[in-house]
Amino acid sequence: MGIALLIVGIFILAIIIVIMVVLGQKSGTSSGLGGKSAKTKSQTQVIREAQRKLDKNPQDPDGLSELGNLYFQNAVWEKALPIYDTLFRLATQDHRVDGFQAVLRHGICALNLDKMQEAMASLSAAYKINPHDFDVNYNMGLAMFKNKQYDKAIPCLKKALITNPEAEGVYLILGQSYYYSHHYHDSLPCFKRALGEDPANKEALFDMADAMNMEGHGDKAIKVFMHLRPDPVYGPKACLEAGIYHMKTNDFDAAIQDFEIGLRHENIAADITLDLEYRMAQCYFSKNDFGRGLQLLNKIRSINSNYKDVNALANRYQELSQNKNLQVYLSSGASDFVNLCRKFIETLYHGSVIKIQDINVQPAYTDIIAEVDTPKWSDTEVFRFFRTSGSTGELFVRDFHGHLHDVKADRGFCITAGIFTEEAHKYIDGRPLDLIEKPQLTKVLKSVAL
Repeated sequence: MGIALLIVGIFILAIIIVIMVVLGQKSGTSSGLGGKSAKTKSQTQVIREAQRKLDKNPQDPDGLSELGNLYFQNAVWEKALPIYDTLFRLATQDHRVDGFQAVLRHGICALNLDKMQEAMASLSAAYKINPHDFDVNYNMGLAMFKNKQYDKAIPCLKKALITNPEAEGVYLILGQSYYYSHHYHDSLPCFKRALGEDPANKEALFDMADAMNMEGHGDKAIKVFMHLRPDPVYGPKACLEAGIYHMKTNDFDAAIQDFEIGLRHENIAADITLDLEYRMAQCYFSKNDFGRGLQLLNKIRSINSNYKDVNALANRYQELSQNKNLQVYLSSGASDFVNLCRKFIETLYHGSVIKIQDINVQPAYTDIIAEVDTPKWSDTEVFRFFRTSGSTGELFVRDFHGHLHDVKADRGFCITAGIFTEEAHKYIDGRPLDLIEKPQLTKVLKSVAL
């Protein structure tokens, strides 16, 4: 008996379920308004019906609105633009036309067609009607961004986010507005939020890394640059930034590898290519590989003979490649440099007895105090060697003259691989000082045997 009741119960339950499904299907086809069927019109039907209205009246608000909405929703901006222009003008005469929507959409269409003057005029008009609307503030911010008015874009985009904090895509443009206006610190949380929305966004990733680098977080930025090196779009720039970071840490081999990877990319921008080659040449010079460095400089000069200081660098390192002692003077370690300076003094006073009394190595110069005995005279002399190929001014020479009095020296020599200024030459008149510039230094160095 119990089994029979159970079977009957199951049968009744099945019937109830079937009835509910049938009723559900019927309710799904009902519009809820008098039981009429809610059939979605096709785009062709919308266009045909709107066109019939416009054939009777070219300024029919309903026809224009239906057609404008269709084109706007499908991003057919060039067709939607004139329709919303007409609707906005009609809004002053016909209360059925939503003037705010018309002018806002006209501005959005113009913005997407890069008609910036029209876009700003319409979006500004929309802002006067409703200054708190999300679409108004977002599109005004976007227009400012496209016009590279980044400082003006920021408040618009921030206002848009106040209205809709979860809106996608806004944080990227806001971050880039901060980034391009050099507010790197403020850009970082925006880029992090943008990457949370789209982790695959390489543009946001590169800009965030560069902002971190600018903020002094190169140790974090380098990880991102290394990750982006293979990317076909951002790889060349990432390789350039990674190489610059490694140059600053004196890891020239790693920097060269970065630049080589960058140059292997296809379709690199010409300015990035030249910068990669220029900095790679500097790395080779730092490694005293003048041949490879000069080869790169000559390649750059064949493309752009006025690029940065390539001509001056090429002349300098061409000379260095032919004078090993000058290489040591300008770029070797402290030990080799001091040894060369001692040999310089011995060569300068060839045939005399030289006794080194003191050697003082400073970041800007190296001082050597020596007793010089010749058959005719004996002096205590100080030699100050400047490791520069630039210009050395009067203040440095004046400071050296004071040092001569402190150590009670008879005479002093200032030596540089560059030149001394005219003021420095004037200062030594009547003083026991001699200035030795590059031509005389080079001549003596050619006679030095290491």
